[in-house]
Amino acid sequence: MPVIMWRLPLFSLTFPIIFDILTMKKIIIAIDGYSSCGKSTMARTLAKKAGYIYIDTGAMYRAVTLFCLENNLVSPNGIDTSELEKRMPEIKITFTINPETGGVITHLNGKNVESEIRTLEVSQNVSRVAALPFVRECLTTQQREMGKQKGIVMDGRDIGTTVFPDAELKIFVTASPEVRAQRRYDELTKKGDKVNFDDILKNVEERDYIDTHREVSPLVKAKDAVVLDNSQLTPAEQDEWLLEKFTQAAE
Repeated sequence: MPVIMWRLPLFSLTFPIIFDILTMKKIIIAIDGYSSCGKSTMARTLAKKAGYIYIDTGAMYRAVTLFCLENNLVSPNGIDTSELEKRMPEIKITFTINPETGGVITHLNGKNVESEIRTLEVSQNVSRVAALPFVRECLTTQQREMGKQKGIVMDGRDIGTTVFPDAELKIFVTASPEVRAQRRYDELTKKGDKVNFDDILKNVEERDYIDTHREVSPLVKAKDAVVLDNSQLTPAEQDEWLLEKFTQAAE
């Protein structure tokens, strides 16, 4: 079983206090939705404003995928699942906080892989790796441990349906495939990556299909989740909407 570790400051209020978080109950916020909807960005922002810990579960699956790629466990014929299952105990995923940005940095076996796990190659394979039952079972166990004390914002595909079905606030995020592909294209080109929009759009649509059709914990909206379609929302409008939902749930 991979070891998941956190190295986080106990608490830091570096933002304007716009509501009395000390009098609010601690809750679990589950944010699910399609790829490239901006879930990680909104979850990170909300966690900072609420004084919560942000957990990027997608980074955990991406780290396992990177391990597969680096160890030749992925081929055009598929994933060597038997070998991956045997080598899962070798995978050690840790998180640290970037002191300059406040963002979470993902480490795989002691190496900072935050950039490597965001590449198109990882994106093209992560849904297949995440669909493997033994991978999901292992990481789900770790994610539940992280949320025992509440006060967390966790984003992924099955947080509100499988990992934390009793979460006090569940949000399901969606946007059109074209909008999501454009966001991903802009993100990668900004980093200097040479990518093709049509390839990214194809990848977005393929990931949607795999995520919604896998046998174990497929991407579906929890019955009690609030839907957020952010296709036409500005970041400020989205953050305001999220903050309103949080204050209502935590009162």
